[in-house]
Amino acid sequence: MKRRALCSAAALGLLAGPARAAAPLPPVLTQPAAPTPLATRSALLAAAQAGQRLVLAGERGLLVYSDDGGQKWQQAEVPAQVSLTALAFANAQQGWACGHFGSLLQTTDGGQRWQLLLDGRQLAQLELAAAGDDEALREAAQRRVADGPDKPLLDLGLSPDGSVYAVGAYGLAFVRRGDAWQSLHTRLPNRRRLHLYAVRSDGPRVFIAGEQGLLLRSLDGGAHFEALASPYKGSFFGLLLTRDGTLLAYGLRGNVWRSADQGDSWTQVDNPVPVSISAGLQRRDGSLLLLAQNGDLLLSRDDGRSFVRRSALPPLPSATFVEADAGHVVLAGLRGLQRQPLSFT
Repeated sequence: MKRRALCSAAALGLLAGPARAAAPLPPVLTQPAAPTPLATRSALLAAAQAGQRLVLAGERGLLVYSDDGGQKWQQAEVPAQVSLTALAFANAQQGWACGHFGSLLQTTDGGQRWQLLLDGRQLAQLELAAAGDDEALREAAQRRVADGPDKPLLDLGLSPDGSVYAVGAYGLAFVRRGDAWQSLHTRLPNRRRLHLYAVRSDGPRVFIAGEQGLLLRSLDGGAHFEALASPYKGSFFGLLLTRDGTLLAYGLRGNVWRSADQGDSWTQVDNPVPVSISAGLQRRDGSLLLLAQNGDLLLSRDDGRSFVRRSALPPLPSATFVEADAGHVVLAGLRGLQRQPLSFT
């Protein structure tokens, strides 16, 4: 299937010379996801809401959506068979997905149909452009071009000003402003190219979390970033930026840390579940939910200061979740999805 580029080759100014010698696209980036009646029982890794619609995505480009709170699902049209790792919607119609091979996709109809905007080869070219006259950065970017599209994007973050952030393995970091994408890696204090697992923004503030306790912050809308003193040296798999401005960083072995001052200081939140936290969200009523990889749910009604546990019985390997309605959530993971009642006793 013909790929639609986000920008023309002339606008990017990056497709001449060495970039043209990049490895060819693998078939998974050019072949559409296959329709299957087993989509809801397949590995699903990402979840989001598009207005009232629920959207889930996962391996082999599978993407499903529901308009009745997760009781019935339809499979979307996706032009690639890559594993999709994150979803984000600005409104009921416009959304983005990212995944393996540096894939970035967009929908303008609430997730029913998608187009492939960029892949790992084009991301490497963006890094090459950002390197400027820095010889070391240019050499590193040239190696990425030669490697081909072999590195995954792992998370997306939307800003109220319309910016879209994408981060991933080996320090991949990009931002979309207007209709153009640009690399952020030269702005990040991450010379070791640690994996970046999460990004969240409320406009002027942008937070990024990653492996080995990496925490990065921008207070000027992504123009400059600084490294924060990290309270934990294990990996942070996710960030939750609440409507009140509180920041939660969570991840390996059930670690949950809370900051009420933009990441200047952190307090560890007690968690009775010594299992890695894979996802978090703020519900419509303002309460917070965290999902452990064994399917346990943690609920906070005090802006993340404390959590109560709802054990998964039986345990359900879980990668992501989404609020279906006031009384239900949809959990998803390697065994597909389940709609469950949300009750804490």
